[in-house]
Amino acid sequence: MRSSALVFALVIGLIACGGKGKAADTTGGDPPAATLYTRLGEKPAIEAVIDKFLSNVVADARINARFAHLDAGGVARLRGHLVDQVCNATGGPCEYKGRNMVESHAGMNITEDEFNALVEDLVKALDELGVPEAEKGELLGALGGMKGDIVGK
Repeated sequence: MRSSALVFALVIGLIACGGKGKAADTTGGDPPAATLYTRLGEKPAIEAVIDKFLSNVVADARINARFAHLDAGGVARLRGHLVDQVCNATGGPCEYKGRNMVESHAGMNITEDEFNALVEDLVKALDELGVPEAEKGELLGALGGMKGDIVGK
């Protein structure tokens, strides 16, 4: 369970580094922009993305062996953490209580190919669910910056 949860946390943690949506404008100017959480469709849409993402990873022969030992309870816990992390990272009301990416990936020796495969599985989920390009780009924007905290650690 530990290594599987950590690898999944990789992608969502990358997203979390993008931060929450824009802060409210208290100067009386333009109304605040909707958070990414709202623009994505809130928690039900995030749950759909995570479910599709997990399905893609299970079907991905490049990386699915890292997750083969998860039982139903482990998958459910992992799903819950991922939903909370994306919800929180996009400006939603959820609270993510997981570890940061450096701690989570220490000693895992994740390869660049594995990292890229996981990102591809997330992109595929976003595309299959019709997430608009702007929101998809915002979600994925932080991935490059986190790669150094994950690959080869």
